[in-house]
Amino acid sequence: MNKKVLSYIIDNNLIKSGDKILVAFSGGPDSLCLLNILQELKNELNIEIGAAHLNHLLRGEDAFKDEEFVINICKEKNIPCYVKRVDINKYSKENKLSSELAGRNVRYDFFDEILKKEGFNKIATAHNANDQAETIIFRLMRGTGLEGLSGIKVSRDNKIIRPILCLSRREVEKYIEEKDLNPRIDKTNFEKIYNRNKIRLDIIPYIQDNFNKDIVKTLNRMSLLIQKDNAFIERFSIKVYNEYCKKDNDSKIFILDKKLFKEDEAIVTRVIRNALTDYSQSHYDFEMKHIYDILELSKKETGKIIDLPKNISVENIYGDIKISSRSKENIIYDKREIAINKKEIGKEKINFSNYEFIMSILNNQSNKSLNLKESNLVKYFDLDKIRENVLFRTRKNGDKIIPLGMRGQKKLKDIFINMKIPKESRDLIPLICFDDEIAWIVGLKISDSFKVTNNSKNILKIVAKRKE
Repeated sequence: MNKKVLSYIIDNNLIKSGDKILVAFSGGPDSLCLLNILQELKNELNIEIGAAHLNHLLRGEDAFKDEEFVINICKEKNIPCYVKRVDINKYSKENKLSSELAGRNVRYDFFDEILKKEGFNKIATAHNANDQAETIIFRLMRGTGLEGLSGIKVSRDNKIIRPILCLSRREVEKYIEEKDLNPRIDKTNFEKIYNRNKIRLDIIPYIQDNFNKDIVKTLNRMSLLIQKDNAFIERFSIKVYNEYCKKDNDSKIFILDKKLFKEDEAIVTRVIRNALTDYSQSHYDFEMKHIYDILELSKKETGKIIDLPKNISVENIYGDIKISSRSKENIIYDKREIAINKKEIGKEKINFSNYEFIMSILNNQSNKSLNLKESNLVKYFDLDKIRENVLFRTRKNGDKIIPLGMRGQKKLKDIFINMKIPKESRDLIPLICFDDEIAWIVGLKISDSFKVTNNSKNILKIVAKRKE
């Protein structure tokens, strides 16, 4: 058995010399088998191992006996042991999660905590070939795609490994008998109130008796074939994801470009899933329903919003899809006003919103020598048309401007809508006013009222530099 597992580890490049591996140890047959095999292969693989046990406080006295068993086994084998107790029922209610999802989240948070604190670099879980078959059937009945049908991966993120995925449950039981090990048995595994248990106890035995006695091997073989096909599609979808997903990590906003939705649906759904996973740092909270909700949202009118798990909000902004947090804590609206007297222009830099402004006066400067279209962040104005003050502020209700080249006023709100400026960005855009009239919507438009003409003698130059 050790040779079979060792070969599987080598073939799948699961373990490297010098690895520190944390075994998820429940005390049951599978995890005891895994712990024992890795302990026996320890010198050959040149690794260190430890064990982590999470007491979910779900099974009364049995849960504490499991915990005691785990601690004693680790003492016997001289293996570092880490134990934590969490009331999963309480946690699931507080976080509005199923008990299964709550348990998984808490377990992996616990494992990651140990990895960071104790220097382990990999987590080994004790999934076996029967677990793989049960998972595939379970997902098939719920409705799934290629990713779901590929089942449990032998490794993930070069951190989570499944060294005994090659062993059937019967092989694990045989190993336990031969080694005279006495694992803890979870009685709930034999209760048919859970769908997974019904698959294990009823459906798979029925298929074995009536259709295919090797159904476990068959499903595992199918899983490997699908994983290869799915990996090819995934590699392509990642290229598309990198092309069409724009990330603003400071504001924690992801934007999926509208061009993405012209790609094949098989690619689009994967890109959406990758974006949600990347944004939330969670592999488990999103279903196909959520992905298709976003797909439908892309066809709706701008401004439509849907809410997803993990406090995520998804909005259609003129065909682009914005993924952000529902919390607005990270958005700071600068409602201050800074007024500079005309006589004080050029004496200091002005810091306002996300910009630094530098103002300078060009006396008796011919406008023919100026590049008036130099940049959206460099603008020139007729200084003599300013009576007293230059004012820096953010927008107010009813704000209007006379855009360059026009005679009549236009509402800022209409300009923002026409230029497809996202709602949450509008309050962050600085306005520069001369006296009481808007002269520049920074980065967007200037006013016709203060434009430089052939008759302009004194010119005000303003340079806006965006802060990093």
